[in-house]
Amino acid sequence: MTRNIRYACAPIAWTNDDMPELGHENSFEQCISEMALAGYEGTEIGNKYPKDAEVLKDYLEARGLSVASAWLSLYLTSAPYEVTRQAFIEHRDFLHALGAKVIVVSEQGNSIQGKLDKALFKDKPIFTEAEWIRLIDGLEKLGQLAHEKDMEIVYHHHMGTGIQTTAEIDELMKRTSKDNVSLLFDTGHLLVSGEDPLAIFNKHEDRIKHIHFKDVRQEVKAAIEKEQQCFLEGVRKGMFTVPGDGIIDFEPILNKIYNSNYSGWIVVEAEQDPSIANPFKYAKKAKEYMSNICNNVVI
Repeated sequence: MTRNIRYACAPIAWTNDDMPELGHENSFEQCISEMALAGYEGTEIGNKYPKDAEVLKDYLEARGLSVASAWLSLYLTSAPYEVTRQAFIEHRDFLHALGAKVIVVSEQGNSIQGKLDKALFKDKPIFTEAEWIRLIDGLEKLGQLAHEKDMEIVYHHHMGTGIQTTAEIDELMKRTSKDNVSLLFDTGHLLVSGEDPLAIFNKHEDRIKHIHFKDVRQEVKAAIEKEQQCFLEGVRKGMFTVPGDGIIDFEPILNKIYNSNYSGWIVVEAEQDPSIANPFKYAKKAKEYMSNICNNVVI
């Protein structure tokens, strides 16, 4: 049991990485200042953040923020391994210079998450056996590269990709070694996919090394599915929101986390249009909601 848990916020609520027109008016400095003001200790890294580690560190340290991690798209199933390897090493070294301990990775070969002409719930890719083999082999190698810097890779199951469902997460965990490949636990993506977040945490607790907390607006999710719209349209219409603003009950999840051996970051992440959902207000709302729950956690 551990209480070594820290809370971070993802910048995607201020400016969306996949749709930079959402939040184009919000500056990097505004984003990190509002995170700190809302009570967070850390941040993940967005597309407006300085690319020089020392410059970024100066901005963050002045606001009492640390780097939790940052996303890297992998193309192990659709391109030669060396393409991903080179990008990974550069990403790893950048995060290492900033003091991060985990590297968020997700396979984007054949992914539909950024494709406007693909229905999120109808056109989801399914890995072939050959693709599974390439993915697993590549992840094992990347995990070993991460260990060179005393870091871990955490795999982000994600809507619109080949690893999204409970069965696919189970398969990934079965085929990879515990030493080289860990798991990112994302409540919102699990619920939208039709999975039970608490059941996933219980099943793979010993592999989870990073956590994303996002909530879901059920009525938006249902409309996206019924109208066969794409992932980005779901984001634009507000399918995701912060903890405490959707349908997920985070109290049993936080109770389980705090009574487990989890040590690391819980990152609040809610991709939505900042012109509709003020990112500072929503970040603050989430932090207050989680703080109230933590007061009731029984350890």
